[in-house]
Amino acid sequence: MGGVAVTTDPAGPGAEVSDPARAAAAPRTADPVSITDFLTDGSLAGLCRQLSALTGVGVELRSADGRRIVWIEGGGWRAEEAEPVAGQATAAPLVVGGRTIGTLVVGAGAPRISDGQGGAARATLERAVALLAGAAAELCQNELSLRHRVVEVSALLRMNALLSRAASVDRVLEVAMDSALDVLGLDAGSVVLFEESDELAALERDVTHKVVRNLSRDWVECPLPLSKDRLFDHLALRGEGAVSEDLLTDARVLIPDRVRAEGLRGFINAGLTFQGRALGVVRLYSRAPRRFSDTDRRLLKSLADQAAVSIEQARLLRLEEEEKRIARQLELAADVQRRMLPARMPTVPGLDVAARYIPSNELGGDFYDLLPLGGHLGVAVGDVVGKGVAAALLMSAVRAMLRAQIDYVYDLDEVIRRVNVAMTRDTLQGEFVSLWYGVIDPAGRRLTYCSAGHEPTMLLRREGRGGWRATDLSVGGMVVGVDERQAYARATVELRSGDVLVAYTDGLTDARNFQGAKFGRETLRAMVLEAVGHEPGISAGGLVERVMWELRQFSGLAERVDDQTLVVVRVL
Repeated sequence: MGGVAVTTDPAGPGAEVSDPARAAAAPRTADPVSITDFLTDGSLAGLCRQLSALTGVGVELRSADGRRIVWIEGGGWRAEEAEPVAGQATAAPLVVGGRTIGTLVVGAGAPRISDGQGGAARATLERAVALLAGAAAELCQNELSLRHRVVEVSALLRMNALLSRAASVDRVLEVAMDSALDVLGLDAGSVVLFEESDELAALERDVTHKVVRNLSRDWVECPLPLSKDRLFDHLALRGEGAVSEDLLTDARVLIPDRVRAEGLRGFINAGLTFQGRALGVVRLYSRAPRRFSDTDRRLLKSLADQAAVSIEQARLLRLEEEEKRIARQLELAADVQRRMLPARMPTVPGLDVAARYIPSNELGGDFYDLLPLGGHLGVAVGDVVGKGVAAALLMSAVRAMLRAQIDYVYDLDEVIRRVNVAMTRDTLQGEFVSLWYGVIDPAGRRLTYCSAGHEPTMLLRREGRGGWRATDLSVGGMVVGVDERQAYARATVELRSGDVLVAYTDGLTDARNFQGAKFGRETLRAMVLEAVGHEPGISAGGLVERVMWELRQFSGLAERVDDQTLVVVRVL
């Protein structure tokens, strides 16, 4: 058994002879249709010849089209024309996959091995030949299954090779289509992809034809699906696949006139699905009626599954590239945001200044600013609602507005009012900023400030032998960006040598530990009072480090949910 290639036999016109060397290399694009597709050395024909010589009754092997297979002395075989089976001759069919691929014919006459009862001997010979036919058919069936497996594995290896090289989706789908057409011996086909949606589109114009082979533009651009209610596509996506031996007689077909015009008859499809998500469908056609086997279905489904993996892989690669691009943009934006913060602490005689800013994401919504103002120091701390890109953009806008007003407006409450008016006009509902802004005059020992809904800055002051006391500086108004008619107030505080100002955002007080407990404003107040009480001469930088260390001790490895900003100014 095995593959076979045929050539013209010089011994006679129309004869076919085997060529084992060519048979090994002959490609297969469809299931064998005759015993001649399996013969190699002619051993089965030779066995029939030996039975004929042994019994005296002719035993012949015939092909599916009725030609006699004759063994050639020295090996090989040839096919020649033969008379139809008639008279007392009997035939035992060779059936493979439900198809008769040949027959073993027992000619007329009584066998020479008769035991005196020619009829019994004849029946024995017929049974032997029938058993031989069954054995030969089983061998052919096994070889056919093996061929299918080899073809299937070969096609999948080609697909895997493309996947390993990260080939484009178009290339993988082209290989899948061409492999399926070649292996199944079909004439035309297409691969269509669906829009990313939970529902199957009702019309063909809502799908994308990625690969088309031997189909007209009219067919491809037809807005109607092939089957009623897209039954064929639904069957494919459920993993069952749809087959039709003849589309012209199939009651499920919606567009029989277009099918006839396109010259299509047989049909088979398979769904492109990945983890339950519908990606598309592979559709294949033949120009003649075609009965599809379970092997055909399995092979096409294997190719479709590999193609679906490729589509998903390409999608993931696109997402990865997009994530890299976004990450790069975020890095650039974060770098710009960092440059908006003071590069170094300003040097103002009579003041010791330190600050720390820790964003929770690449981009944050907190900000602080330290502005030398002709011997004075402006201190601003703000917190934009939300996080991420939107909060960072609002933060930069508020910072720019604040700096623009500071340049030519003296009164702090008027500065905040103008920032509020500008923010209200540019922000959406739910977008706002809390802001605390103060100006310190170190020579006159005076602080003027205005708070716009921000966490109150704490003024730490030593009260004689009674220890230290913390006072909240909260005069001002509501957050900016909500009501453009909002009026703001300012307050002035006389400062003393050794006073400490602690400005912060709620990222500090809202920090939580693993038990879900907040750090809290009172904890912060108690901690800074303890720090200055224990070390009255602690520097601004030392107090910042102490606060952040205590915060880390409290939170541990718990996720940071908000930006954290801390500014400390000490009057020397």
